[in-house]
Amino acid sequence: MTTPARPAWVSDELLEAWFSVISRDPAGTATITATAPYDEAETATIPASTAEDVAAAVASARRAQAAWADVPWSARADVVLRFHDLLVERQDEVLDLIQWEMGKARFSAWQEILQVATIARHYARHGRRYLASNKVRGAIPGLTRVQEVRVPKGVIGMISPWNYPLYLAVGDVIPALLAGNGVVSKADSQTALTLLWTRRLFAEAGLPTDLWQVVVGPGRVLGDALIDQVDHICFTGSTRTGRSVGTRAGQRLIAASLELGGKNPLIVRADADVAKAAAGTIAAAFGNTGQMCIHIERVIVHADVYDAFRDALVAGTEALGLGQAFDYSVDVGSLATRAQLDAVVAHVADAVAKGATVLTGGQARPDLGPYVHEPTILEGVDATMEVCLEETFGPVISLYRVGSDDEAIAKANEGSYGLSASIFSRDTGKAFRMAGRIRAGSVNINDGAAAAAGSIEAGMGGIGDSGLGRRHGAEGIRKYTESQTRATQHLLPLGPPPALGVERFVALTNQQLRLLRRLRVR
Repeated sequence: MTTPARPAWVSDELLEAWFSVISRDPAGTATITATAPYDEAETATIPASTAEDVAAAVASARRAQAAWADVPWSARADVVLRFHDLLVERQDEVLDLIQWEMGKARFSAWQEILQVATIARHYARHGRRYLASNKVRGAIPGLTRVQEVRVPKGVIGMISPWNYPLYLAVGDVIPALLAGNGVVSKADSQTALTLLWTRRLFAEAGLPTDLWQVVVGPGRVLGDALIDQVDHICFTGSTRTGRSVGTRAGQRLIAASLELGGKNPLIVRADADVAKAAAGTIAAAFGNTGQMCIHIERVIVHADVYDAFRDALVAGTEALGLGQAFDYSVDVGSLATRAQLDAVVAHVADAVAKGATVLTGGQARPDLGPYVHEPTILEGVDATMEVCLEETFGPVISLYRVGSDDEAIAKANEGSYGLSASIFSRDTGKAFRMAGRIRAGSVNINDGAAAAAGSIEAGMGGIGDSGLGRRHGAEGIRKYTESQTRATQHLLPLGPPPALGVERFVALTNQQLRLLRRLRVR
């Protein structure tokens, strides 16, 4: 018997309050409904926005942004830090919402709190340094004063997915707001309540009402409308959709930051600590029920330790607690939707039909919840199987035996994705050098996935079909600004003085060029 899905504290009055932050025509009648993975019951009937509502939301955010850009950095940072404190204080509410809408284990939900709170503190404290003006030498040193200045882009469009409804939706909004922009977010239809709750919390923290707008509705209705109105689009989702987003953004000549899919490899070298490698693999493969872009799907193991690693991995996986609960008693929760469950089942069935072996798991578990699937380890996977190089996005990994580091790197670089990778080795220096040969935006050494993603002062993003741009670090806030050069000329104008004549000016300047070359200037 499953736990009742709707948290008892979520009243109809609260739902109406959350709905009030949706940007939509009050006379509109369109709605969306999502299905809770706990019991396949509807979470709520949510008012939906239209393409016209998107245009109105962007216009409203643009008006608010003009005033926000003049607000001192310290005041903007105070809003973000107050949000941080409210989030930490009231985290149990949003943990309930994340679990209700998406089905993940509570610890996986709490990791979103950790990440967003850390992002808020970091950018509030250090974002101004990332955006600091840069003085450079002018055309005529001493007479030309030049600064490169960061200015807000205007209104940022955010399209975020369901798998991390707090972190991926809000973690990108925070630096965009701090950089002086307005924001319009398209909430994912599966997890809209989490974003609406968070938007209300930001209002409590003092964010101007119109600065951050939220629209709700299908991507096919709202996505193009949003891209067509904003000054930068930030998209997290599938590679297929990301290509369309990037194409449309390119037609408008606006920038797009795109974090897309992955088929992430983990290498276990011959000298690895097998127990640590198995534990790290389990955390990276089955955390968030495998529904994260950086989760491990391919495990590449040196033959010298293959058997010992496989046994430790299977034993550790079978020890995981599986199911649904609004507490910390479950290690691996539900998949989010029926479609996601069907995709996982199809990948496993295709692999088995073509000769792969299931070492553990392999089955849906409707006795534990409508969309629950066992953590699954496959052996004997080859290129004929869909699970080999197609993203599964669920609790399924495949094991591959290799005989050398070179073979492991070649296996890791198969396919078109390049988001995240991992290497387990006692020789961290050699692993560090190996990382340079792996085609991935991040490489974790002696960790499955979290070390790089959690290091928010460093950029996170993909190569190849895994996307463009970076979140976190300096680029995570600079991407929401334009670089503007401001040059001030003093005393003399550039060009030949009237009394000198053009030919004499050219001759003198040529002498200056030769002198500067000898002096190694510039």
